[in-house]
Amino acid sequence: MPGNPSTTVAHLSPLSTQHSEFNMWDYTDKVLELFYDPKNQGVIEETSEPGVKVATGEVGSISCGDALRLHLKVEVESDKILDARFQTFGCTSAIASSSALTEMVKGLTLDEALKVSNKDIANYLGGLPEAKMHCSVMGQEALEAAIYNYRGIPLAAHDDDDEGVLICSCFGITDTKIRRVVKENNLTTAEQVTNYVKAGGGCGSCLTKIDDIIKDVEQEVATTTKNANNGIKTAEILNSGQIATATRPLTNVQKIALIQKVLDEEVRPVLIADGGDVELYDIEGNTVKVILKGACGSCSSSTATLKIAIESRLRDRISKDIVVQAVEP
Repeated sequence: MPGNPSTTVAHLSPLSTQHSEFNMWDYTDKVLELFYDPKNQGVIEETSEPGVKVATGEVGSISCGDALRLHLKVEVESDKILDARFQTFGCTSAIASSSALTEMVKGLTLDEALKVSNKDIANYLGGLPEAKMHCSVMGQEALEAAIYNYRGIPLAAHDDDDEGVLICSCFGITDTKIRRVVKENNLTTAEQVTNYVKAGGGCGSCLTKIDDIIKDVEQEVATTTKNANNGIKTAEILNSGQIATATRPLTNVQKIALIQKVLDEEVRPVLIADGGDVELYDIEGNTVKVILKGACGSCSSSTATLKIAIESRLRDRISKDIVVQAVEP
């Protein structure tokens, strides 16, 4: 077991872990290696060394069963992490995750370190039991806390976590934090949320609320994906030479974009060459209202311009049902 028990308590380091824990969880060799022989365990004291500062970040609480304090030694001029150490109060996974994190960030700049995710920590360990993923989340959050404390700015990445509606009173977890973790890790069940942030792991009375949050996030993601796909489809249609062969009915937004594209690229250049111009005014269903300008507006053949130069082109390129009308400016 790592460390002296009396020392580990004083320094927020690991308490002794019973061997029965190893029978409960399928730990990788790397996890067990860093538990039995943790790297970079301890404190980095404030230093008077020129050009060097120490940053500290804390997350969790002993009352909740997990706490982590991360220390970073930073070269001021380059923002490079020269050393990293940790103190933790927790289980095998907490010790291994903290040790892994310190190994991963040494030599990185602060900006590079901020890109380290909880998934990166778990991958470094060869994986973690899902019920222990919250240990890797704590590592990521402690790293962010240390860096933001060093820079003297609020923890902007998750500053809304404590401002949402309290969902899990046992562990003080808000709906905002649950939503963020669900999105970042593609979680689909309340059990997974418990594994990642402990919400729902106490009395269990909030599990139904967690299920509702997951459903909301899934609907939000589905809507965002649908809108993104529609945007891609519109771009494909705009860039295609066969606009009229689109397989789905156009939305109003798509129709407006296509009509404007045809007017700008195929109609206006011809009219401008003859001293005229046209401006899209409004669209009502299949009726396209335009303003004829310059020579087109005063020309006796403006009707022919509407029907031949504009309407026929829009019908050919977009829909045979389009009717073009001229309106006064």
